[in-house]
Amino acid sequence: MTTQTAVSLKGVTKKYGAVLAVAGVDLSIRTGEVVALLGPNGAGKSTTIEMLLGLVRPDQGSVQVYGGTPVDAIAQGQVGVMLQSGGIIEDAKVGELVNLVAGLHNDPMPVAEALDRAGIGDLADRKMKGLSGGQKQRVRFAMAIIPQPDLIVLDEPTTGMDVEARRDFWASMHAETARGRTVLFATHYLEEADAYADRVVLMRNGKVVADGTAAQIKASVSGRTIRATVPGADLATLASLPGVRNVETRGDVVLLQCADSDDTLRYLLGNTRAHDIEVTSADLEDAVLAIGAEQETLA
Repeated sequence: MTTQTAVSLKGVTKKYGAVLAVAGVDLSIRTGEVVALLGPNGAGKSTTIEMLLGLVRPDQGSVQVYGGTPVDAIAQGQVGVMLQSGGIIEDAKVGELVNLVAGLHNDPMPVAEALDRAGIGDLADRKMKGLSGGQKQRVRFAMAIIPQPDLIVLDEPTTGMDVEARRDFWASMHAETARGRTVLFATHYLEEADAYADRVVLMRNGKVVADGTAAQIKASVSGRTIRATVPGADLATLASLPGVRNVETRGDVVLLQCADSDDTLRYLLGNTRAHDIEVTSADLEDAVLAIGAEQETLA
């Protein structure tokens, strides 16, 4: 039986020695949401997921999954997990391995159905050691969904997949969310968070520093990026222009992140040999970098 709240973390803190990995996180995920957990290495994402899965106990605060403990939710088959590594017996065949996992649950879906949903129905008789990294990730996905969970937790799910495989994986994931499943995924591919998440949660230094839709996160960062070919550009002068936050160069191509793109454009057109000029709004990567820079300033 599910509730309106799938996941609830309140005041969760975890230390490892002198390192404060998670610093008072409050997070609530509603049933049916697809939530992307973002942040640089060391932000606290993995520790937060480990506490959510009952693998690590918080030093302070509470963690609930569907109103109970994480351990109880997993024991009841309410949670499916796809980790980036581990859980693979290299000499086992794909079908054998997924069947082994199915045997651990009270009401698993048929193994053939799980393999088909993961897009690996034709690999049942292949040994794990003969699969590519992307194919192994799909096996992990099959193992995650076989208990027919209400919540699926994914850690870097498309690592090792090429562009086409990543697209196919998210098509499979869409089919699962269409069945009403709740999804929490951690990723370094920001375009995946932008395209597939209902909500983005950004962590930094063990804290949640932004939480909203991708559109809301991007809207919180004003400004635009100007890309132009500027032969002989004076980078110091460009960096000193009012409203210019950051300057990057790639040969004669200059990228300027600007709070006020209009004034910067006027300068480029009136004082340089700039051409092939493009102006774009901030994307999710720009927003994440800007929020991170703001947090470093406040620290």
